[in-house]
Amino acid sequence: MRRRTPEAGPSPENGRTKIAIFAPSMAGGGAERGALKLAEGLVRRGFDVDLVLATAEGPRLEEIPPEVRLVDLGAGRVATSLPGLVRYLRREKPRGLASVLDHANVVALLARKLGRYPGRVVVIEQNTLSEAALNGKSRRDRMMPRLVRRFYPWADYVVGVSEGVAEDLARFLTLPGDKLRVISNPIVAPEIGDLASAPVETDVFDGDQPVFVAAGRLRPQKDFPTLLRAFAHVRSRRPARLVILGEGPERGRLEALVAELELTADVSLPGATPNPYAYMARSAAFILSSRWEGLPTVLIEAMSCGARVIATDCPSGPREILADGRYGTLVPVGDVAALATAMESALDGELERPPVESWSPYRIDAVVDEYVPLLVAS
Repeated sequence: MRRRTPEAGPSPENGRTKIAIFAPSMAGGGAERGALKLAEGLVRRGFDVDLVLATAEGPRLEEIPPEVRLVDLGAGRVATSLPGLVRYLRREKPRGLASVLDHANVVALLARKLGRYPGRVVVIEQNTLSEAALNGKSRRDRMMPRLVRRFYPWADYVVGVSEGVAEDLARFLTLPGDKLRVISNPIVAPEIGDLASAPVETDVFDGDQPVFVAAGRLRPQKDFPTLLRAFAHVRSRRPARLVILGEGPERGRLEALVAELELTADVSLPGATPNPYAYMARSAAFILSSRWEGLPTVLIEAMSCGARVIATDCPSGPREILADGRYGTLVPVGDVAALATAMESALDGELERPPVESWSPYRIDAVVDEYVPLLVAS
């Protein structure tokens, strides 16, 4: 891992414009992946980029491009990173600051106010906030819509990563003019093709049984129990396997359900993997079983790997990404029978592989084109 001292000092003067990206950590979610890809794309455009983390931890630290400077604020929590972020903005004076994830966005906007930071601030909303608040277990989740309503107007621009996210924001957030934008996460990197064709370090694809693949944090939002029950129905009728990539607090519950459904021989939960694309490319179909999303990164990545895809029609993102079902199959949220039917259709060869046009809007360069004018005033 590349180490950085807390609140790393100024980078060498080279005459290039500096942009900062603020995130809580480098945990394994789509928001963190999006932050990394945005940093990568901005570096390729000739910007100096600082990736500023409340705390430098998480599996994606290894994925930070060497050209991106890591700044560790050394805070135990996002809320306690506020003083460090204020000091960073006063000292480094980046031309623009992009922040990802709602609680980090609130801290970024407070830091702007307290530090009298004159540069652009763009906050990026990753989730359908009303759903997250409704289903959230923490006090922070339930309070977030009120905090967003209070603080997001301080931003120069508020970006929703999908039409659904932006529409949800617009229900309880009043912004003047064109401050609310829709820009997807930068997802499809040039190296995905090579990673998709790389070997996998598992024997799950050995033999002639088709393998379904899913990926995401093991938490209630992803609704993997519905996927397991649907797979049990499929498995009772024909041979198949299921791999769920990811780690999280629901592991124990999911392992117990696998045992209860007598699927131990056919279901694998190997944890997080640095190369999920090799699994996606070899799958009979990639499955997104979520109850809600913002813009499900893994769905787009699977499509770019050539995987057939099945997704719940959850708020929000899958219907947009799949063009109302043109590029993959949409099923109702939590519907075991409908998901099982879609999985059997994939085994019967009735699902087409998505065309290039389905994922090309999510290429890094296309997304960076939209962010540059927001972050850097002309």
